[in-house]
Amino acid sequence: MKNLSLILNIVLLLAVGYLYYYDFSGKKARDVAEKISRPYSTNDSGSHRPVLAYVDLDSLNSGILFMKEKKKELDVELKEADRNYEEGIRKLQAARDNFMKRGTTVSDAEARSFSEQLVAEQQLLENKRQQRGQELNTKSFDILEVFRKRLKDFLTEYNKDKNYQCIFMVGSEQEYMIYRDSSLNITADVIKGLNEKWKPASKQ
Repeated sequence: MKNLSLILNIVLLLAVGYLYYYDFSGKKARDVAEKISRPYSTNDSGSHRPVLAYVDLDSLNSGILFMKEKKKELDVELKEADRNYEEGIRKLQAARDNFMKRGTTVSDAEARSFSEQLVAEQQLLENKRQQRGQELNTKSFDILEVFRKRLKDFLTEYNKDKNYQCIFMVGSEQEYMIYRDSSLNITADVIKGLNEKWKPASKQ
């Protein structure tokens, strides 16, 4: 099950929303332009630090324990749904084969009735498969919502002493940054911090 693109869209939306709130609420455009064009800020000790940072989504997705565990759970449920569907199809095929063995002893009315029943049962299987797929999609969205909220909360807390003005998200499927300096990569900090917070959940 591939949720990478969806996760990226959600996190990018978060980043854009944060950028809008942080830089544009009640500020003039020239102030924003000045901030973005100024690559470093000065902290209390007088040293300079970058005002931008980024997190690599590919590493985040593969390194966060919570996401890996939930992906395994969804994969198990998806395989179970596929197995149930395939088993149902095999039963219908076996019933069809047994019916066909009756050969010429089958009347037209019996053949028509059996065919209608077979189609109805196959449609029921399709409906159950579709319903299960929708349930898993809903569960996936719920997991992503938890991820989005906890990531936002973590970055808000993390940035209290870092004072980054913008934190971007990058990934292999959708790349929005033409160039990035690896010294601005805070992915390791995010993975470590989130995994520390999710240790109790990972043991459930």
